[in-house]
Amino acid sequence: MAFGQSHSTRRGITFWTLLLLLLTSSCGSPSASSADPLPAPVFSNPIPTLTPFQPQPEDSPDPYLGVTTPQPVPTFTPYPTKYVLPQNIAPVEIIPSFEGNLIINNPLTGLPVDDPSMFQRRPLAIKVGNSPDYVRPQSGLTLADVAYEYYIEWGDTRFIAVFYSNTPERVGPVRSGRFFDEHVARMYHAFLMFKGADPRELNYLKATDINDLLVSVGIGNCPPYFMGPYKRDSYNNVFFNAGKWSACAERKGLDNSPQTISGGFFSEEAPQSPLNVTRIFSFYSVYNYNFWEYDPELNKYLRYQEAKDLTKVKNETYEQLFDDLTKQPVTAANVVVLFAPHIFANGYNAEDEVYNIDLIDYGNAYVFRDGVAVPARWNRTAVDQPILLTHLDGSPIYLRPGQTFYQVMGVTSRQIQNGTEWRFEFKTP
Repeated sequence: MAFGQSHSTRRGITFWTLLLLLLTSSCGSPSASSADPLPAPVFSNPIPTLTPFQPQPEDSPDPYLGVTTPQPVPTFTPYPTKYVLPQNIAPVEIIPSFEGNLIINNPLTGLPVDDPSMFQRRPLAIKVGNSPDYVRPQSGLTLADVAYEYYIEWGDTRFIAVFYSNTPERVGPVRSGRFFDEHVARMYHAFLMFKGADPRELNYLKATDINDLLVSVGIGNCPPYFMGPYKRDSYNNVFFNAGKWSACAERKGLDNSPQTISGGFFSEEAPQSPLNVTRIFSFYSVYNYNFWEYDPELNKYLRYQEAKDLTKVKNETYEQLFDDLTKQPVTAANVVVLFAPHIFANGYNAEDEVYNIDLIDYGNAYVFRDGVAVPARWNRTAVDQPILLTHLDGSPIYLRPGQTFYQVMGVTSRQIQNGTEWRFEFKTP
């Protein structure tokens, strides 16, 4: 992949960090492959310090606490032509609300819309950088209907944000594509906006039937990419003007027709759950970690991002994440933690951490809304529809109307509880 100097530096730091961990582990530490491994050390946190969860699995109403491997480790297979559904769930068609021929409720948020003509087009799935640290605050995240954060490589994460009810004039910084983005583009029938990609991933995407939906950075003002108003390297200063895209798509003769997208189930009524949660930590690496804090007055979760990576400080430090376009804090009505297999198709991809994230068929999840956690299953019932979230018995979970933010984790990621604070530490087999 085309990495900047920060990535090469991180690879060096990562090597020495791993070497130190290896030497330390030889002095009597439990093996990670032991039958009953102890939780990994948790870095201290000034607000507050996390410790491994205290209750035993049988003492907790959370059915996942005793599960160390939520799903069997799969092997890489090409994109399937047929989906296999769990036996306790049937495909559910979620019909958007219409008035005449226009959608009046956003199928991605459940919220009514002031201008139904906004949905007479395809959604936009735009890649947004999250590293290096100086790319923050990003632009446009507060205006996305749905957003996913996932691990890319060498400790970094990236967002892919889906815009349907809004067309911000500045979204970004726009960064490169990954295999995972195919899932999002297909699920939301979206154009995929990105800034180049590793040849392995770019050639793959171009060979698929979504090739006509790929919108990469080029020369000229159509597509409407532009340099941002920041004094930084040009590589991390490219933005997209979503408001100019429809005219550009028409000019290029692209299919920007209205789409039928299922979305999900929404309700203002809070779910019944004994699992109260105030903070949801996602620790992807020493370079990238965050938490969402529930605000009961807003009925929303506020996003906090690492302020310094743990190669520079001993303790986790955080600052609230804002949107530089709207000047508003980044929030979510729902936070969903998805457990999905992270697979290397071959040894060459493993060397460069080129992951295939297998968001296929079904897997385990947690849905966080209204200050509680709901153990869940995610179900991909069709290649061209978003995932459906259900209870463990197969009945649908109702999200709170508003933006949903997905944290994508590996299936062997570690879960740690400390009272009402939950922590997920990214792991792959």
